[in-house]
Amino acid sequence: MPRSSRSVTPRGHQENASPKGVRLQKALADAGLGARRDCEEMILAGRVRVNGRTVEHLPCFIDPARDVVEVDGEIIELPEGLQSATKAAPRSFSYVLINKPKGVITTTSDPQGRRTVLDFVPPALRRERLFPVGRLDADSTGLLLITNDGDLAYRLTHPKFGVTKEYRVVCAGLATEEQLQKLRRGMYLVTPTADGAPTAKRASMESVRVLKRFVDRSRGDRTLLSVTLREGHNREIRRMLARVGLKVRELERVAIGPLKAAGLKPGQSRLLGKRDVERLKGTMLG
Repeated sequence: MPRSSRSVTPRGHQENASPKGVRLQKALADAGLGARRDCEEMILAGRVRVNGRTVEHLPCFIDPARDVVEVDGEIIELPEGLQSATKAAPRSFSYVLINKPKGVITTTSDPQGRRTVLDFVPPALRRERLFPVGRLDADSTGLLLITNDGDLAYRLTHPKFGVTKEYRVVCAGLATEEQLQKLRRGMYLVTPTADGAPTAKRASMESVRVLKRFVDRSRGDRTLLSVTLREGHNREIRRMLARVGLKVRELERVAIGPLKAAGLKPGQSRLLGKRDVERLKGTMLG
């Protein structure tokens, strides 16, 4: 029988400086369900229950040792040692940087049996509950971080921490300065929420510039662009370029903050060391 739900934050509750328990989205992220921001979206979409009750508002604090947490009706096993903010136990985190090839799915599993980014994690680490930070669609390639550090994942994906991601984009045609100015000004993109309702979100590029223009009568004209984002929505670059009349042919992420490929070929991965992680954290604002 479910325990009482006293740990669920009631409507109107204000977060205090020393909450008892851990944030629900942090507990879900540390359990390997995704980046903390993705877990927040799950909660606000009504997919998460604590002790049999749906959580509809944040902040919400839980006691991992006592509360029962479910996502989509499935009870989630919270990591051992996950404790309240006042009794936090140190955890061992892993950080794997991969160069994702085309056609690979950015998820932890795929019901259709397609290759996922976890296939490129060293075998010794696959027993850990690792998850990809952010997304690259199947047709895109390049750098992706895989970790079990929910706090770092949250900071990498939330725009307030200011971590940039750089891309090389090949698009059809010769991009004009007018098209680039529209991209720099930004635009609203309509994106459905978890329940299917459409919502408009502003999308913008931190920077966009032409690296090279190719005039090619046989293959068609092309433009190589450098694009930098601080926040990425679903297929944002492709959708923004389409809005100004440019079709993406190739899209590669070449940098996450200070992290670059550095000889990492498609399909290869490497473990990040302490210095790499410190450099990454050093670029974060706040």
